[in-house]
Amino acid sequence: MSLSRWIDEFAVSLSAGRNLSEHTIRGYQSDLLDLDRFLQGEFGEYTLEKVDRYAIRLYLAHLKDRSYARSTIARKLAAIRNFFKFLCREGHCESDSLPYTRTPKLKKRLPTFLGLEEVMELLKSPNESTTLGLRDRAIMETLYATGIRVSELVGLNLSSVDYLSGIIKVAGKGRKERIVPVGDQALGAIRRYLDKRSPVSTKFRPPMARPRLKAGRGDQSTKVESLPKGGEALFLNRFGGRLSSLSVRRLFDKYVPACSSSRNISPHTLRHTFATHLLDAGADLRAVQELLGHITLSSTQIYTHLTTRRLKAVYAKAHPRA
Repeated sequence: MSLSRWIDEFAVSLSAGRNLSEHTIRGYQSDLLDLDRFLQGEFGEYTLEKVDRYAIRLYLAHLKDRSYARSTIARKLAAIRNFFKFLCREGHCESDSLPYTRTPKLKKRLPTFLGLEEVMELLKSPNESTTLGLRDRAIMETLYATGIRVSELVGLNLSSVDYLSGIIKVAGKGRKERIVPVGDQALGAIRRYLDKRSPVSTKFRPPMARPRLKAGRGDQSTKVESLPKGGEALFLNRFGGRLSSLSVRRLFDKYVPACSSSRNISPHTLRHTFATHLLDAGADLRAVQELLGHITLSSTQIYTHLTTRRLKAVYAKAHPRA
């Protein structure tokens, strides 16, 4: 027996019922298929009753032997729990036979962020005499100005940017849309990039504009103006297709060595920097939570530890009795 059939059904239920992103669903499938491969290697032909707490403990020991991070193990356990809850709802197993086991305790790691001077140095690193340089500057300006995730950035379309209101429409986790303000510096960088783009569909358009229709040869037919491979994507790769998250990561790998900072800086670092700089300047925690698209306030509170640590450092340096 294999879990693969039920894993496919589980993926369909996640897409329909919980409105999760395709990336999250693929991650769940990958984790569960990894469990299935382990069980087949350990037990050969096995039944669902074989997948008990002992089997899951064997799987966790297997992951530990392969030096998986605690966060990865915790994620795989979450996938397993949700999967077996689904099997119980569908009547494939009893609730008292769920193979629960304790999640490994995770180490609390404070996110890395940049100082203002480091951010400015990074933003100025692209060569803006080229189209790709203008694109890279616009990407980094947008990430720092809005704090959006890389997956949200590459999902932006031309119509996502409202230049008059100074906002962008973002499709976040769970396909939830939110409106995020974007500063003049980022808007200016986006405009300069779009002015340099050559395909007809990438010319500057009014905010939230719809694609123009052109009359066809028939009497009453109309057709949408032809678009390049990237369609309505805001940021394109060198081949005219929509930019990928991996390409944005490589972009940072290209520019970070040229900056003075020797730390491991990723696109997500600008998201951490965005939140930290807002809180340093006195922004309300719940407002930052909404801007970041966090479901719970606890996800945003990690940044208060950063600002508290900075204030304590200033206090220790400046106060005569510290």
